[in-house]
Amino acid sequence: MTDPDGATGRQRRTRPATTPRVRMSAAQRREQLIAIGRQLFAERGFDATSVEEVAARAKVSKPVVYEHFGGKEGLYAVVVDREVRALLDRIAAALTAGHPRELLEQAALALLGYIEEEPHGFRVLARESPVLSPAGTFSSVMNDVAHQVEHILGAEFKARGLDPKLAELYSQALVGMVALVGQWWREARKPKKETVAAHLVNLAWNGLSHLEAKPTLLTRKTR
Repeated sequence: MTDPDGATGRQRRTRPATTPRVRMSAAQRREQLIAIGRQLFAERGFDATSVEEVAARAKVSKPVVYEHFGGKEGLYAVVVDREVRALLDRIAAALTAGHPRELLEQAALALLGYIEEEPHGFRVLARESPVLSPAGTFSSVMNDVAHQVEHILGAEFKARGLDPKLAELYSQALVGMVALVGQWWREARKPKKETVAAHLVNLAWNGLSHLEAKPTLLTRKTR
């Protein structure tokens, strides 16, 4: 005997069962959308990414994205906040040495390690989206790192008889140097991370070890 589709009883019994679709919990869906948003923002930037594409990749409707984040801006803010915390936590955890030079090495390696292991996250931070407040930009993250370095330099300046008030200026210069080299190294990917860190610290430390107390310019503009 056959059914309306022409299948026999034996065929009906051996037909494979359809696997039911597993429904994500709200928390799982949120994490999925964050991961997709992180990748898209890294690849295309904020302006070129749309809620429609986020929803399409997640295989959900646009209202689901709006329900979780209120829109593209909300999703972007969550992604950036996570990356900021991840980078700062990584650097803070790396600063374990007692000698200032070793601390500089650890900070440089921590930043380069983040760039190497979290390329999407670094691209998101480095794009500097205009929709966020200054607290959510790459420069603000580097500013937080500079404040940590400032404490290191301040103690070193005191020990060397230099003006500790200038530690903030030098910390910004050091962290800016590492950040810019890191952005270049993200694309070049050579030499290896440890070599890049060693040369950065070589320039920074050997320069710091021979600082003049009151530097002056050799060349001045004439009017």
